[in-house]
Amino acid sequence: MFGVARAVVGRSSAAGVLRVFARAQSSNALTKTGLPFTYSGAGPSTVLYTSQHEWIAAHQDGTAFVGITRYAADALGDATYVELPETGSSLEKGESLGSVESVKSASEIYQPVAGEVVEANAALEEAPQLINKDPMGDGWIAKIRIGDASELQSAELLTLEAYERSLKEDQHE
Repeated sequence: MFGVARAVVGRSSAAGVLRVFARAQSSNALTKTGLPFTYSGAGPSTVLYTSQHEWIAAHQDGTAFVGITRYAADALGDATYVELPETGSSLEKGESLGSVESVKSASEIYQPVAGEVVEANAALEEAPQLINKDPMGDGWIAKIRIGDASELQSAELLTLEAYERSLKEDQHE
């Protein structure tokens, strides 16, 4: 479920300070070949996660892709239906963006930041199993236009490292 983390140790010659860099190779990291990553040449400016297991990949032009994490897709099991948002709908942070039904359960998908739905991933209507196959890439739920970019600075949104720590902490409770 969790990727292997490698530590790279280096010594700064200028200050002689030992530095340790952790690099996550997580299954919850955005797929580099999927549209949410390749939408713009530079890739997303930021990728953040929620405690409800959604991700948001924001791009410089004010658009973002939203989906569920690998952890959520695995927990749901085989997806049988994905309820997609309507194009043009405006949603506030925390409102339901849609839902995923599976053989195990159904789960709501929540909007990480306020915005307008520009496009829903129509491929999920024909092939809901994309959620299981590539939730961090081709299984994206919606493309949105972010209403207020400052919401991306919310303490409720987590970096990949903080999200992975929260998963580990939940497992130890």
